[in-house]
Amino acid sequence: MTAQGPAPRPRPTQVTLLGTGRMGTVIARKVAEAGFPLRLWNRTLERARAIGVGEVAATPAEAVRGSEVVLSILYDPASVREVYASLTGSPGQVFVEMSTAGAEVVEELARRLGEAGAQVLAAPILGTTTAIEQGSAIVLVGGERSAFERAREVLDTFGQPEHVGGRGEAAGLKLVANAMLGGCSLLAAELLSLAARAGLDREKAFRALCRIMPMLQVRRRSYLERVHEPPMFTLDGLVKDLTLALDLGRAAGAPLPVLALVRELCAEAALDHGRREMSAVIERYHAPGAKAESGT
Repeated sequence: MTAQGPAPRPRPTQVTLLGTGRMGTVIARKVAEAGFPLRLWNRTLERARAIGVGEVAATPAEAVRGSEVVLSILYDPASVREVYASLTGSPGQVFVEMSTAGAEVVEELARRLGEAGAQVLAAPILGTTTAIEQGSAIVLVGGERSAFERAREVLDTFGQPEHVGGRGEAAGLKLVANAMLGGCSLLAAELLSLAARAGLDREKAFRALCRIMPMLQVRRRSYLERVHEPPMFTLDGLVKDLTLALDLGRAAGAPLPVLALVRELCAEAALDHGRREMSAVIERYHAPGAKAESGT
């Protein structure tokens, strides 16, 4: 009887990542650490090279060529359309679009790339860069289950992927979650301002708010010391997501008066603090005239 050696290991999946911003940088490192061959592309190539993992491609089309799983995490619908404009896809490829850009754009990609035999998943992430580093971020995956199973091993390297239904469900859930995040952040800023004006201890007030909204704790320094850099999630980015959530509401015929006001107040603060941490919305309550406006 002839002895048999160990079964051959499966060929590593070639992975591409389009977009190496704050989130993309952490994702790239986690994927590379897990041993996947990785190719990167970013509008600013130097930023992709600075990560120090994988190979860097000059164009999106070059980056995705031959890759089995293509991840993308970009800024908004316009940037997603721009980056994907030169991509046609190929049979067997799975594109995992992780940007917070709404359902419309990802459905456009699914129709176009599907003509070439590729599959598209919407997979926005719930969590900060710290959560991604810890592997605790939730990845809301929508699309064909077969595509999810093929991409799952890659997604497992930086988060906890959950198949939530169709692409529209995944995109919509992310907008609902970020709308809640924006509303809670603004209300926390307003209540901390109230505590200060009423002569209450701000540290104790913040601790009380964190008992109800634990997610505030990761932005403690921003709220209490007004140190808003480096940003985990910019105020500009929050305003973009609130706008997309309002668009979703209009399409669904859902009245969203509170969300509309949250978006208006965050956008007002973003005029001066848009590139800072989203909790810089607290600066609205320290601006000249804020005392007179505090009852509005």
